[in-house]
Amino acid sequence: MSWIEDPEFALDKPFGPQTLPYGVLVTSAGPVVSVRVGRHALPLRRIAGSLGPRLPELVDRDSLDPLLAAGRESWSELRERLTEIVTAESAPPGAELLRTDWHTLVLPFRVADYVDFYSSRHHAENVGHIFRRGSAPLLENWTHLPVAYHGRAGTVYVSGTDVHRPCGQRKAPGDLQPAFGPTRRLDFEAEVGFVCGGEPSGRVATSDIEEHVFGVGLVNDWSARDIQAWEYQPLGPFLSKSFATSLAGWITPLEAFAHARVPTPVPEHGLQPYLVESEPWGLDLGLEIRCNDTVLSRPRFADMAWSPAQQLAHMTVNGAPVRPGDLFASGTVSGPERGQRGCLLELTWGGAEPVSLEDGEQRTFLQDGDRVTLGGTAPGPDGSVVGLGEVTGTVLAAARR
Repeated sequence: MSWIEDPEFALDKPFGPQTLPYGVLVTSAGPVVSVRVGRHALPLRRIAGSLGPRLPELVDRDSLDPLLAAGRESWSELRERLTEIVTAESAPPGAELLRTDWHTLVLPFRVADYVDFYSSRHHAENVGHIFRRGSAPLLENWTHLPVAYHGRAGTVYVSGTDVHRPCGQRKAPGDLQPAFGPTRRLDFEAEVGFVCGGEPSGRVATSDIEEHVFGVGLVNDWSARDIQAWEYQPLGPFLSKSFATSLAGWITPLEAFAHARVPTPVPEHGLQPYLVESEPWGLDLGLEIRCNDTVLSRPRFADMAWSPAQQLAHMTVNGAPVRPGDLFASGTVSGPERGQRGCLLELTWGGAEPVSLEDGEQRTFLQDGDRVTLGGTAPGPDGSVVGLGEVTGTVLAAARR
């Protein structure tokens, strides 16, 4: 009986009242913090007076930054009040619905730091087989800690931003010297990102994830595989990853995934105490990867060996604080089957086994003009579906100097 007359605003649809993700839309009045309801967005500035005494100042802005800094109590209070508003029979004063496909999303918060993990065992083993043939696919540390590297916060872009093919050094097997130029092996990586907020804090316990993670957004961590293979030993990825990371424009509150929590796979040995979870924080998310109009893969996040709570605990255990606006990503999400692999490097086994698109073309790696889209859902309360906003990007030719 909601006043919102949108067939996509329903419990059996990804963006019904059980989801309510936040984003920032560009309107004639400038960027506005909004909540998604089906195919529409509800700008919060227009209904700020209906939110109560403390919340208007957090959402009457042009970004989510003040809300991220406010902390868990405010996050829960706002979500509860918005749920009441969008499920009411009548609209609050000033309410206006905007079509999401008629408006542009901007990056909803200022990214402070970006950390990328490497937490799918299936992905790590596949990459080990492809990059280090004849060696053990997993290095010794991988089963003891969530491996990660620091990315570039300045190259995290909102969904819909075009991605130029990056340049760098590459050295193919048999080449006497490295060459420089545009990557010939551009790839996507299907990941899940976690947006942080609350009081800055180091040494965060796994049980405190809800105090420091505001929400969840899909991530495409674009990768130049030939540049990566040449540069990554011994210190890891650098230019092969830092050129672009795409983040969904809609950030789904962590609270929406209360019914999607599952245990991570049982580790093969005991963990350090700071990585032990008192309650499970794996997430039952189903992802979908499309290249142009072809579904390439459907990975499951429940297969990830390390949970976001363990990643956050490891990220801060040395005292480094997590702050509002920090973003950490899961690493490529891959499963045991070929149809569950989260990047072209795995899907084509290093380029040896091309994938076919619906138009009859084949791909080993991305070509200029290709459009990559990631989507995802999770189980919600009472059989509902919780949605993750899509993240999409189109590959453009290398930029001229």
